[in-house]
Amino acid sequence: MKCKLNRLLPVMIPVLCLTILGVAQAGPLKVGAARVDISADAYEDGNPPPRTYAHEWLYIRAIVLDNGETKALLLGADLSGIRPDEVYQDASAQISRELGIPVENMIMSGTHTHSGLRERRDPQKMQAAIVQAARAANANLQPGSVGFAEGMVYLNVNRDVIDAKTRRWTQDTNLDFPSDKTLAVLAFYDEQGAPIAGYMNYAMHPVNGYLSGFRSGDAPGAASRHVEQAFGDTMVMVFVQGASGDQNPLHLRNSTNVMAANSGVPRTGFEMTREVVETPLREGQVERRQNDPVADEALKRWMDAQGQVIGEEAIRVMSHMDRLRSDVRIAGRQTTLTCPGRDRTNADTARAGVAGSYADGEDAKMRLGVLGINEIALASINAEVYNIIGQQVKAASPLRKTMLVTVANGRATSGYIPSDDAYGRQTFQVVGSRLKPGCAQTGIVRNFTDMIYEQIL
Repeated sequence: MKCKLNRLLPVMIPVLCLTILGVAQAGPLKVGAARVDISADAYEDGNPPPRTYAHEWLYIRAIVLDNGETKALLLGADLSGIRPDEVYQDASAQISRELGIPVENMIMSGTHTHSGLRERRDPQKMQAAIVQAARAANANLQPGSVGFAEGMVYLNVNRDVIDAKTRRWTQDTNLDFPSDKTLAVLAFYDEQGAPIAGYMNYAMHPVNGYLSGFRSGDAPGAASRHVEQAFGDTMVMVFVQGASGDQNPLHLRNSTNVMAANSGVPRTGFEMTREVVETPLREGQVERRQNDPVADEALKRWMDAQGQVIGEEAIRVMSHMDRLRSDVRIAGRQTTLTCPGRDRTNADTARAGVAGSYADGEDAKMRLGVLGINEIALASINAEVYNIIGQQVKAASPLRKTMLVTVANGRATSGYIPSDDAYGRQTFQVVGSRLKPGCAQTGIVRNFTDMIYEQIL
């Protein structure tokens, strides 16, 4: 087992290159995968309109792992998140009872699409669909092997920036702030080398379809379908969010054009300041118009194109993945990180660009988990995390093959999790966060590293 030197001395314990095995026993891997179509549930009458693009279908996808000693579940959904907590808690408990998968060995996450189905409208139906996907994956178990590798995709960008006109913090493109371009891929293959399933991780807010008026899995949904269709729909590809709390798509012109057409803002062809166009729609200041068909079509094509770029890089990574292992150890653990909370007292003043005032609030709780598959560590958290924190988690991990999955296993009471240095910025993520500075960033990195040591190494 390969280890690496620790580069985060302020928050981490020293790292030794260990090769000891945890209590988990290795066994021959079996892998099963399935997807459940939930597209009809996104529409009140259960009848989706004619669909042209891959991202217009919504799915719950599941991968079940079994090594004869224990099982694990990797589940992703074209939803804003697996929330409220009752959906995650009830579904995970039922899956554990029926399929014998320990809850600590489950990662259930949403792609965080901002134009998909919000499961809180009918949580029982979403719970049933999640259980159905897990059952189907479990029924498809077959001998397999696992590998992990990383590629690069240049579609995301940091979104915390000072507006050039107002000189206030806003949501826009910042090419100088942290942005991890890594696309991490965990892949499973059958005995003939064909893919059974994949689990890809990228940090980019799926906000292309936000306030668009149509349902979509956005770029993540398009990416998953692109990979699945490339292999003749014989495999399942799950998309999960990396540390995307301050990450947007680099190119949002098509998305903003749709908003502008809906709110009556003139379009010039140039890229517009998104917050100016978005605010009237988001806050109900204008009466929503019908979508402009030209702008609507351009946005749908662009979302599909983004998915194709992500999907092609995932396929490239999978095509050259080596060191596959068919004898695996599976070990999971979850814990709760508690940090001092705060309540904003001037929330009615502005969404961003002004300083927040706060009173002490209840402690904020975040659910952290680690699932180990041999030398691969899948860290999960039930919140939206700033990108630099994700980079620190991976840098501090004693295992090179580490992935951070966000918006997973319910919903934290913290809101956004900014980095400590971001608290001087008056972005909507920071001023709206329930976290006081000085706890979450250090606690997340330390807890993940400790759990990897204790549960995997």
